Amino acid sequence: MIDTAMLMAAGLGKRMRPLTATRPKPLVKVAGKPLMDHALDRLEAGGIRRVIVNVHYLADTVEAHLKARRCGMEFIVSDERAKLLETGGGLVKAKPLLGDAPFICANSDNLWIDGPQETLGMMRRIWDPERMDALLLLVPLSRAICHRGQGDFHMDASGRLSRRKTAHVAPFVFTGVQIMAPSLITDPPSDVFSTNIFWNRAIERGRLFGVSHQGLWFDVGTPQAIPVVESTLAHG
Repeated sequence: MIDTAMLMAAGLGKRMRPLTATRPKPLVKVAGKPLMDHALDRLEAGGIRRVIVNVHYLADTVEAHLKARRCGMEFIVSDERAKLLETGGGLVKAKPLLGDAPFICANSDNLWIDGPQETLGMMRRIWDPERMDALLLLVPLSRAICHRGQGDFHMDASGRLSRRKTAHVAPFVFTGVQIMAPSLITDPPSDVFSTNIFWNRAIERGRLFGVSHQGLWFDVGTPQAIPVVESTLAHG
């Protein structure tokens, strides 16, 4: 049973300006509630009971929001006020809080809706620590709503992942949700770096895997995406 998660909430939210001039991106409202709460609702519904949240930009506001949220989850803050560490550096700093067991890692600025199966439960059933260092939740590029990229990964029949080649299109987009083994979070190249470093190492060992999301996923990266997301949700 994986019951611990890390929620990435330390980014500056530059693409979401001017909405992030006075509030952190995780607290920008979409469909009546902050982006962070959409992610936390999914984590709670998926059986997560302990959440590590990293904070940097307007950190006091994020902490106050967590304290005011009434739910059955325990929140622990990983404080990055002194320096923004990016995703990889944030994982390294939070590793002592995460423990020795596999955990869910989720971005606080993407919004996903479960499909026929509860998403985190599906990922737990597929997770195999004997073969995997990380299991990424992916969505087909054709169903990545509001996403403007060219895809991130190719996935073979066994679920093993490889990178998109430069100037090509890849069929799958990373949703911001994954299961990670703590053993992958080692030998950081510096204090500020991307999770891509860890993924590249897993790819070299043939231990980075993916699973295709069966429900809806929205890339809520800009103010222009918000009305599209809200319209889609309102009309089913």
